Amino acid sequence: MALRRGFKATARRLAVDVRSELGVDTFAPLDPYALAALYGIEVFTLDEPWLPSSAVAHFTGPAVDAFSGALVPVDTGCVIVENHTHDRTRRRSTVAHEMAHVLLEHDFGVLLTVGGSCRSDPTRTVQEQEATELAGELLLPCAAARTAAFRGWTDASVARYFRVSRRLARWRMNVTGARRIARRTRKRLPEPATRP
Repeated sequence: MALRRGFKATARRLAVDVRSELGVDTFAPLDPYALAALYGIEVFTLDEPWLPSSAVAHFTGPAVDAFSGALVPVDTGCVIVENHTHDRTRRRSTVAHEMAHVLLEHDFGVLLTVGGSCRSDPTRTVQEQEATELAGELLLPCAAARTAAFRGWTDASVARYFRVSRRLARWRMNVTGARRIARRTRKRLPEPATRP
């Protein structure tokens, strides 16, 4: 399923607003943990002693690497549970993704894997795509990707500066068309005049 028409523009505007709330410029790394704190959402890891052992057993079984994180309802609010065994950039992306669900006011619940497959429906798939898009825009905004492209940054440079994985950096640089735009713009610019 594709994102609904106009959603990318909506995600860009929302990311600008959220970054402004946090006092983070467009061309600056965003701390997803600070974003969660701003919205009063605590982030826990799978090794927290208060988590029910049945939940921990589910998420830490043989497929522990497959679990990245979840938005878990608690009383009238929610918390984020993340997989502490993943590397830091993946964890930052996970928290940004779960916070995107919050920002987009998606209905949520913890989907447990039953018999090797996760229960899903078309609405959930669309929500996951929207959260992925918004999380990407929060972590590496379209405008920032274009600035990085004009500066000639590699995916590794982008990843290091914005504290994301190379995979996420590559995806954002590609999906925003940042390098293509930079190349086209350079071709249209007049050659610098040489002095006689």
